[in-house]
Amino acid sequence: MNFTRSAAIFRGAGPLGARIARIAGAFSLLVTAYVSAAPEAFAVEPLVVHQARIIGDEARTRIVLDFAEEPEFDVHYLDSPARIVVDFPAVNFAFPASDLKPTGLFSDIRFGSMGQNSARIVLTAKKPVQVAVAETKKGEDGASFRFVLDTEITTKGKFAELVKEQQWQVPAPVTTAAISPGDKTSRQAEFVIAVDAGHGGIDAGATGGVTGTEEKVITLNFARELAERLNREPGIKAFLTRDADTFLALSERVTIARQNNANLFISVHADTLKQKGIRGATVYTLSDRASDRQAQELAERENKSDQIAGVAASTEPPEVADILLDFTRRETQAFSVTLAENIVSSFEGQVGLINNPHRYAGFMVLRAHDVPSVLLELGFLSNAEDEKLLLDGEWRKKVADRLATAVGRYRAKAMANGG
Repeated sequence: MNFTRSAAIFRGAGPLGARIARIAGAFSLLVTAYVSAAPEAFAVEPLVVHQARIIGDEARTRIVLDFAEEPEFDVHYLDSPARIVVDFPAVNFAFPASDLKPTGLFSDIRFGSMGQNSARIVLTAKKPVQVAVAETKKGEDGASFRFVLDTEITTKGKFAELVKEQQWQVPAPVTTAAISPGDKTSRQAEFVIAVDAGHGGIDAGATGGVTGTEEKVITLNFARELAERLNREPGIKAFLTRDADTFLALSERVTIARQNNANLFISVHADTLKQKGIRGATVYTLSDRASDRQAQELAERENKSDQIAGVAASTEPPEVADILLDFTRRETQAFSVTLAENIVSSFEGQVGLINNPHRYAGFMVLRAHDVPSVLLELGFLSNAEDEKLLLDGEWRKKVADRLATAVGRYRAKAMANGG
């Protein structure tokens, strides 16, 4: 409703009209101010895709999406590996994931939200690829709309040109070293913990072999449980890096922790393994050299989250060597190991653990140089027993309690040593 126009109409209708005009005008200003101050309160109503189809071969592949309303879209390219990225406004993908099973030119297809008001499809190609047709047209019923994407093979040189010439400015991930430490007052006043629910949005993570539950759902449910439990502890303040089904780049997770002056960063996951018999929790810390092959493979998969979501690879220069920064990083890694050992000790005899439960590898999400960080694998969705526990609310509460105990021990020692 246009309140400004309404006010103008009522001004000419006598004293009562003038009064109504003043009220309408004031209300218009109030609404305008509220919208400006809190745009997130007016989230875009998602479009609905009720059907999807894919057909093609190794030379040409077509994707068709049936929308209830006409969508706006943008198409971009990314390399290493070759990918086509299609961005939409907020979308509810109301069709079975199997309807867009990788076919023809594509080895992997992901779709989901990229935030409150946007969604994305990422098509990873087996070879250099280009878009031949990208258009929307009215459906045969005259009411729905059909999005058609025709793709075909191309040369490496042509694909490189497409990537280079496109007008798509993707901000590079922020390096942790590039961020100046914030005000440390809050660190002294209260012990701040960033609880990071792994995956989210377009990046669903692993999938349960029995129930089909996605990792991003399990991690968010547990992260909420853990943050609520930690916030009951005196002197501790826990917050979530994400509190919705939203994608966050790995660098964003690290940045959010540092911007909130976190004393600890706990990233929660529930992955899968080829060996379905392996089960139990694992605590990982950062190291340039992996403790074992399983840790190395897991880190490589987790580090591909940005790639899965169609985020451009970082092109920032390497961190400048700095003696003080290197010392801080080494000290932080030592604190991370202490936290991991506390968690393992708290879990023993209470929560199932994998053999050699403290492991390490080059996880990008643990790279904050001044925030002790661990990645906690709650269990493995590839194991039926673990999957059952991960979906059990009482089990989650028990694990959150044991983590709170471990964090409490860590905090007490840190405070005794001067914080």
